[in-house]
Amino acid sequence: MFLLPVMSFRRGVVRQSKFRHVFAQAWKAEHCIDDVRVSRVTWDSPLCAVNPKFVAVIIEAGGGGSFLVLPNHKSGRIDQTAPTVCGHAAPVLDIQWCPHEDNIIASASEDCSVKIWQIPDGGLTEPMTEPIVTLEGHSKRVGILAWHPTAFNILLTAGCDNLMCVWDVGTGELVYQLTEAHPDLIYSVCWNREGSAICTVCKDKALRVIDPRRGTVLKVREKVHDGTRPMRAVFLSDGKILTTGFSRMSERQMALWDTSDLSEPMAVQEMDTSNGVLLPFYDPDTNMIYLCGKGDCTIRYFEVTDESPYVHFLSLYSSKEPQRGAGFLSKRGVDVNKCEIARFYKLHERKIEPISMTVPRKSDLFQGDLYPDTAGLEPSLLAEEWIAGQDAPPLLVSLSGGYSAPPSKHRDTLRGKPKLALQDSGASLRSTTPPTAATREAEVEVAPQPRLTREADGTTEKVKREEDVLSEVLAEVKALRSVVLAQGQRIELLERQLARIEDGDV
Repeated sequence: MFLLPVMSFRRGVVRQSKFRHVFAQAWKAEHCIDDVRVSRVTWDSPLCAVNPKFVAVIIEAGGGGSFLVLPNHKSGRIDQTAPTVCGHAAPVLDIQWCPHEDNIIASASEDCSVKIWQIPDGGLTEPMTEPIVTLEGHSKRVGILAWHPTAFNILLTAGCDNLMCVWDVGTGELVYQLTEAHPDLIYSVCWNREGSAICTVCKDKALRVIDPRRGTVLKVREKVHDGTRPMRAVFLSDGKILTTGFSRMSERQMALWDTSDLSEPMAVQEMDTSNGVLLPFYDPDTNMIYLCGKGDCTIRYFEVTDESPYVHFLSLYSSKEPQRGAGFLSKRGVDVNKCEIARFYKLHERKIEPISMTVPRKSDLFQGDLYPDTAGLEPSLLAEEWIAGQDAPPLLVSLSGGYSAPPSKHRDTLRGKPKLALQDSGASLRSTTPPTAATREAEVEVAPQPRLTREADGTTEKVKREEDVLSEVLAEVKALRSVVLAQGQRIELLERQLARIEDGDV
């Protein structure tokens, strides 16, 4: 009997991963958003921000800067006269939705200001020119926004004056200002999962890990990528950092770094020689990285694990049209019934095209292994608590059965919210005004005859509704019964196989 080498068994072994077969699919043309004049600004930002309620896109504007906000179920052609958010005096460079309030969005502009806007439910009905808060502290254009992941109302901004500012949006107060951390233009800023530190990359090619409350640089790595073109960096959920940049030969690269030892990268992957900056989008629930290059026709996606080579290429989505930018939907907005684990909103020159990332599964049941508990709307800390030195991980919610946001106990602490309660109370006062004697007499005279007809019609409609509901329930029970029977047969088969194995028949 000959013993074969171990490698002969492993040669055909494929790495096990539930995300190995993730596939990307663009939505049909009738579900896309057409005739959107996407901005031609040269700043390397995604130009788009998405949350479970809205899609926001920076657009071309004749004088000043503006961006378009649409409900995310909107599709079809957008009229050129559609209302926009147009309160900036110069082009808008970056927009970011608040992670703890789906109606609040921040915008940064070349006019050196940052403005906070509250979008009404259902979208804009008229142009919005007045923000609820204006933050002014930069002397040059502001191009980077980063909301704190767990503390309510904390926003970080970075500008071309090499400054980073941390704001309490609720009061409009500048809480911290980091003036000495960067000698040159800041390319990218990202918070870690708890919001206790940030990682940045700068034009001097260095990666820095910074404590924004103390204003100290905790770690520095010189020459993360040798190329001179812009870089990006994102914190992963386990504390590692993933960077994208260019080599000395202008090849696009991705590198993974362990913050405990930045002397050498854990992994480096070279892509191609395209000129577009690689924008990384990270999903902490699946530990997947999506790379979108501006001007590319592809979206690459990878899985980060603890096994060498640590960053595993999964696949890529390719199309004929290059992307001007992209928006990444938070996990709260994906369709769990279709096993959708991510969704992009790809920006064409005059169109927004949703692209779904889906794991193929045959079962119609909720796939708990694909959807671990994810960060919800509720913040873990108030602004004052974070400023006082507290840190906390995100508060997680379950996605089983589709996510619905609970009412927040912190939602009304943002300064300057429109006082819609007065309008509602006025309406309720009008509706509860006691009727006059003449009104009561008219009701008594006119009402009796029509009431009989309405009652008969109402009875018929009620019976019909009950019949429809009953038929739906019966159909659902029938479907569930077939699923249970199939699962029972499957369990019986597996038990027989297990018994054979235990008896040594296999």
